[in-house]
Amino acid sequence: MRRTLRANPPGLLTLALAALCIITAGVYLGSSGIRPSDTLRILLHKLFGLGLPEGTDPKNLSIVWLLRLPRVLLAFLAGGSLAVGGAITQSALRNPLASPYILGVSSGASLGAGLVIISGVSLPFLRGFTLPLTGFAFGLGTVFLVVAFAARVDKTLSSHTIILCGMVFSLFVGALLTSATAIFSDDIKRIVLWQMGTYAMRGWLYVRLILPFSVIGIAGAMRYAREMDMLAFGDEQALSGGVEAGAVRKRLLFFSTLLTGAAVSLSGVVGFVDLIAPHAARRAAGSAHRLLIPVSFLFGGSLMVITDLVARTVISPSELPLGAITALIGAPFFFWIYFKSRTRAAA
Repeated sequence: MRRTLRANPPGLLTLALAALCIITAGVYLGSSGIRPSDTLRILLHKLFGLGLPEGTDPKNLSIVWLLRLPRVLLAFLAGGSLAVGGAITQSALRNPLASPYILGVSSGASLGAGLVIISGVSLPFLRGFTLPLTGFAFGLGTVFLVVAFAARVDKTLSSHTIILCGMVFSLFVGALLTSATAIFSDDIKRIVLWQMGTYAMRGWLYVRLILPFSVIGIAGAMRYAREMDMLAFGDEQALSGGVEAGAVRKRLLFFSTLLTGAAVSLSGVVGFVDLIAPHAARRAAGSAHRLLIPVSFLFGGSLMVITDLVARTVISPSELPLGAITALIGAPFFFWIYFKSRTRAAA
């Protein structure tokens, strides 16, 4: 597979078709007992205007078109955005264990979303975009504070210093959110449920909200694919190739924050996807970011759809929190990456 993707771009089309099959399975499967054939007819009716057979239950039409399909698409877009954000961060910091969550993007976005939930405020003329815009703004603000503080501590702005500062700020911002939750106890249930991560009851509005953030973030990452390839050889080598590492790194962190902040604001805290998917993508497509970015998006989106499918079917009609499932998968994966990198360093 690795050789196919590196040498033959149609391999990317194969992955895209596999992702489409996973999305289709996510729409088909559920606890309502709708037959796959009925689901297909409903989708063809909505997408292409084909007629429905007589006796089609209107309730099934609503379940498929208004509940399942937007939920699956939101999960795919959010998972893909988190994966690309992770790939960008790992490349910018040259660290396989780096992720937007470690840099405090998730904590900042969570604080912003929590404040929106508590206060109930909305932006004028942009009411629907209040949550993702606030999450992005707080996430970006946290990253700026991390980078500014790291520059004070270490003028060379090494990746290890940025990661350490990010972890400290992440804990601090998380404590602010916990304090706010304790003070405004009336909203504690909504905030806790949101933090656990879920795509339940997310309609087409949420898909429309995350789509522009995903498009802009991924387009920005693709724009700097060559620069990320150069950064892999170190700042000095990148500079000799005409790449100003510091300026490019800040732009890359901006796009990573854009993707992660919007995904976290709309779905809650769902960790480890930004760590797992980029590593899986590198094993399949290599390290060239021209392929790594789209493959990471497909892997992350597919992983999130599968995780959401497990969350809503294992103990149906109840649901498991997405964050718990991704943590159960991601924590052992994190340790595997850590010890693997240490073994290579020792060798």
